[in-house]
Order: sequence, then C-alpha cells, then structure tokens
Amino acid sequence: MQKNTDCYGWIASVVGAKLMRIAYQYRLLPTSEQRAKLSRWLDMLRLQYNWMLADRFDWWEMNRCPVNACPLVASIAEPREQPNYYSQKRSLVPLKQDRPWYKEIYSQALQDMVKRVKLAFDRYLSGDCNGNRSGKPRFKGKNRYRSFTYPQASIAWIDGNKIELPKLGIFKVIWHRPLPEGFKVKTAIVTKKADGWYITLTLEDMSVPEFISDVEPRENNSIGIDLGLEKFLADSDGGFEPIPQHFRKSEEKLARLQQKVSTAKQGSRARKLLVRKVAKLHQKIARQRKQFHFETAQKVLKKADVVFVEDLSVKNMSRCAKPKQDEAGKFLPNGQSAKSGLNKSIADAGWSQFLDILAFKAGKAGQRVVKVNPKGTSQHCSNCLNRVPKELSDRWHSCPHCATELDRDTNAAILIKKVGLDIALLKNAQPASDWKRSPRCTA
Repeated sequence: MQKNTDCYGWIASVVGAKLMRIAYQYRLLPTSEQRAKLSRWLDMLRLQYNWMLADRFDWWEMNRCPVNACPLVASIAEPREQPNYYSQKRSLVPLKQDRPWYKEIYSQALQDMVKRVKLAFDRYLSGDCNGNRSGKPRFKGKNRYRSFTYPQASIAWIDGNKIELPKLGIFKVIWHRPLPEGFKVKTAIVTKKADGWYITLTLEDMSVPEFISDVEPRENNSIGIDLGLEKFLADSDGGFEPIPQHFRKSEEKLARLQQKVSTAKQGSRARKLLVRKVAKLHQKIARQRKQFHFETAQKVLKKADVVFVEDLSVKNMSRCAKPKQDEAGKFLPNGQSAKSGLNKSIADAGWSQFLDILAFKAGKAGQRVVKVNPKGTSQHCSNCLNRVPKELSDRWHSCPHCATELDRDTNAAILIKKVGLDIALLKNAQPASDWKRSPRCTA
C-alpha cells in the first residue's frame, strides 16, 4: 500500500511555524448526467477566463505607455480603469444577470477562475516571488481548461464512500486510503483527466510543527548520487539504477496512434476516440515514470540520512541549439537534430521530478537532500582531484596520475559527496600538465 499512497501524498507547503498541508487525490465516479454538467462548467469557466484575459490584454496594449512615450501612429483608447482582481470579481454580478446560465456555477468556483487570470497576468508582467517571469498567457482552447476549485471545502461534505459538492450533487468516490486524522479539509480541486474525473483534497493540520532536519552530514551517514541517461543513477558506494525509458518503450505505439489520428476525419467520433487513446497512453507513461521515481527515491534514502545531489538546471540543459548563419545569411548545421534526441531522453528521465520527490520523501523521514555545485564533477578525478577531461561518449574514468580506474558516473558521484562534505574544492584543484599525453584522455 505504501507504493500507491506516496504517489498522491505530496506535502504542498509549510507556512509559518505550525502549519502543514498535504494533498490527497481520489477518483470520482460521476453519472452520465454529472459528467455532462462537469464538462459544461469547465466550458463556461474557460470562456469567461478567456474574456477576462482578453480584457486585461486590451487595456495593457492601449495604456501601458506614458503620454510622452506613445507612438506617433496609434489608436486613441477610451479612458477606463485598469481591470484588476477586484473589478473583475465585481463583474461577475452583471455577468449572471446578462447570462443566467452562469448562476448554475458555484460562486466561489467562479471567483477562483478570476484569481487564475490574475496570477497568470501577474507572472507575465512582474514575475513570481523570485522574480522569474512567465511567458505571455495563452487563451484556453477546447479541453485546455481542465479543473476548477472549491476554495472553502469542508469535511462535512464527505459521507462514507461519497462526497457532496455544492451545486453538483453527490458523487461516488474511490477512497483508496482514508483521510488522516487531525487534518481539516481546506480546498477541493475537481480535475478532468484522460481516464476520468478526480478530486484533490488539500488537508491542513495546525498541530503539526514545521520540521527541519538537523542531521549533520558526515562520511558515514551520507551518499552522493549522479544522474545520467545511460544509467539513471549512480551512487558513491558503487551502486547503479538502470534507466527504464518509459517513453522510448512506448514511442512506436504512440507514433502509430498519432498517425491514425492524423488520417481520421476532423470532428468524427473515431478521431475523438483515438485522441483519447493517445492521452491515456501519455498518462500511463507519466504514472510509470512517477512510480519509478518514488521507488528509486526510497532505495536511495535507505542507504544514508544525507543525500548529496547536483544542482542541475534541467531547463538550460534541454534548450534548443542556437541557429548558425554564414556571412550571406544562410543557415548552417547547428547540431539540433542530435540535440533533439538528447532533449527527449532528458525529458524521459524526468530528473527534476525525481529530485523533487527525493526532497519530499527525505523531509517526511527527517533526512536531508543537499544540492551541490556540479561544475567539474565529471572532469576531475575523485582520488587525486586532478583534471581528467572526458567527452560525453567516454564512459570510463582512467586517471593517468593516480591510476584510478572506475566508472565515470561512480567517479562523479564520489566527487559530489566530497564537494558536499567540503573535502574537495574543485576550483582549487590543479589541472594536470601532462593529461594530453595520456591515450585515454581526450580534450
């Protein structure tokens, strides 16, 4: 049972000194009438989301420049107040008068839709709490708006194996595990997925204090791991975890289904069924990957209390290659064909998700995950710290100075552990003067 519960029991956030939130997801079993009503809600929320987003874009395009910086040729916009979260919430009252069918939707679900518009637009203009800006928000197409939220849910909605959602009725639920005692239900998110409808309950417990692990990293209670594509994981103890490549194994089946989709008639029932098969296959691949990450994280945490990992920027590693042009402006080969295959393998491995799961499980168990700078961990010897350059295709580490012979990934994992323990500082390691003479080492 532990295998299944971990996949949905994520610690969502820890706010303040004594506040812990977790999220449990369960499958809903709606009737045909309830499925139609849920889909109708999503469609109406999507249309209003697009309208409010367009209203913000319209004001922004017309009023973002000061008077002394406006272009010479521009349409003169009628002066009006800037749409914001509160003005758009107030607009829901006349909306229900002009379009009475919106009264069918629960009021707080409508208000949460306005909040989504605000968050999407704010991230585009100002960025998040770290200053990282998102791209321009896109309008939601059909089947792109997949969830709505009850911001103030209650444990009183649950009765046995059923849950009553306001203005939707009573739904049967597959309670694959009971709700933990002492937690209060705060929010409920209803989501449409490829294989049906799900509800995510956010639980809160004020009595659970924030726990920060005080385990001190030492040589005997820590381990270093190096993530890769030939092997998913190599640790400093010499262990390996093979990479399953869930997407690669299903790639041919997925290609056949997508080819059938492309030949099916637009809007036909056969095409819709094929599209659903494609979505279910993608969902299966994602679940297989997540399950593998949970199981691997459990294996790693059984070996040590402190785990040192690389502070990887996966987003930068999977970027497209920059275009190259000659003097005449003609585009030259830039290696994007080979890079696209590498990017697909990186996405299939799911390094970012694994590191998040590893940190989550370590926090639950009172253990620690420490990120270290990965610079130089694959180009230095773990024994003498001399630089031993290797190409990506070189999978064996052979040091010409101390005669260390071991797997390249194991060597990197040992270095990651030493850097985490402050035993090795690679920036002070002196490069070997004669590494070019070694036949095993290539620049």
